Amino acid sequence: MKDETKRKLTRRQFIKQASVATIGSSFLLSSGDLVFSETEMNTKRTLAEVVLVRNKELLDQRGKPRDDVVLEMLDVAISRLTGEKDAINGWRTLIEPEDIVGIKTNVWSPIGTTKAVEQSLKTRMMSAGVSERNISISDRNVLSDPVFKKATALINARPMRSHHWSGVGSLIKNYIMFVPDPYNYHENSCARLGEIWTYPIVRDKTRLNVLVMFTPQFHNAGPHGFSPKHVWKYYGLIAGFDPVAIDTIGVKIIQGIRNKYFGEQRPLTPPPHHIEMADIKYQIGTADLNKINLIKIGYEEESFC
Repeated sequence: MKDETKRKLTRRQFIKQASVATIGSSFLLSSGDLVFSETEMNTKRTLAEVVLVRNKELLDQRGKPRDDVVLEMLDVAISRLTGEKDAINGWRTLIEPEDIVGIKTNVWSPIGTTKAVEQSLKTRMMSAGVSERNISISDRNVLSDPVFKKATALINARPMRSHHWSGVGSLIKNYIMFVPDPYNYHENSCARLGEIWTYPIVRDKTRLNVLVMFTPQFHNAGPHGFSPKHVWKYYGLIAGFDPVAIDTIGVKIIQGIRNKYFGEQRPLTPPPHHIEMADIKYQIGTADLNKINLIKIGYEEESFC
């Protein structure tokens, strides 16, 4: 009972901090004076907005994400991204009741998107008015899934991890299952991954990207290498509309974790240059840190960004 009371208190503090963070990003002071010049305000509006939400109370004693905390973190991110104080109204700006929604997840067994994230996203699709029969959650079967075949909207959600072929497995790479020949995208450290986002099956359909940073894998050996000692409890998720910008922040965090763990600069191998290619060649988002407006909400220690 004592631990539960403490957790509820911490969660209230988290919500309060999230509210303060949102208010603190306002362009106006209480006196009515401008915080930023008009030029600076216009510049901020042109930046890709990325929201990092962290909550130290995310994981239970078994290291599993708590469903209610995950839902709360997603709602906080959506409120900030949409500017809607009521998170449900925020979700409704992204999704319409008539939409057919595919939630693209990732089922890699050591570190998956998690049921908590999948079900929270499904819950909010239904909160926005989408019929349950028009929602599907899938990874490897997206090409044969009847809902995905006629989807009008996609939600892209997967965990962050280091990757043998592409440097990192993150949001851009998560759409590799939308092609029948994913193995043909592995050459040159998966440099062509951004091209998939230009194909009609996904182009202009993605309403939200969520990079799951609960326990990211920051180092691996071999194509499917996994070791619990190379997993970091980060307690976070990153949300936004630009998958390239989110992946760019995700790489910055993973690199910071690697440097901390190894006690030296330890660059990702291979370098995840598909992220930069997604910007420069395929123009599906920005990989330039100077063009990303990162909003951090919640737990602050060792954010690495």
